[in-house]
Amino acid sequence: MEVGSVLEFLEDKTILVIGATGFLAKILLEKILRVQPNIKKVFLLLRAADAESAAHRLHNEILGKDLFNLLKEKVGTNFESFISEKLRVVPGDISCEDLGLKNDFILKEEIFNQADVIVNSAATTKFDERYDIALDQNVFGVRAEPGGPKVA
Repeated sequence: MEVGSVLEFLEDKTILVIGATGFLAKILLEKILRVQPNIKKVFLLLRAADAESAAHRLHNEILGKDLFNLLKEKVGTNFESFISEKLRVVPGDISCEDLGLKNDFILKEEIFNQADVIVNSAATTKFDERYDIALDQNVFGVRAEPGGPKVA
């Protein structure tokens, strides 16, 4: 697939990124926002107890990194409004049923109905993790069914 076709594919799409504070996910997010500003929306599932904690992680662990300096320069003074328009922080947990969203039916349905692409970069990086836990989180953490994310 050529770069142009990837950019065309992502235009006006909604993406769900799980594990967005991870190394590769941050690079992916920055690249998408910088080269395809016509992305519709990016849901970022962050392990957090509530929206406030998730927003704090977004600003400190993702947007606050030097990686986003080029995007900040490109967008300029509109960076905050660009980010608020394109990104939607979702507090949740991949190891929980329904990604930890079962108490927020409206948000769960919004993600289910709008997500065109799911990128799962969530993982345990403990090299001495119990096999069953590592397998569950790293392999089976998110299962997609036709039409949207799997909801148990």
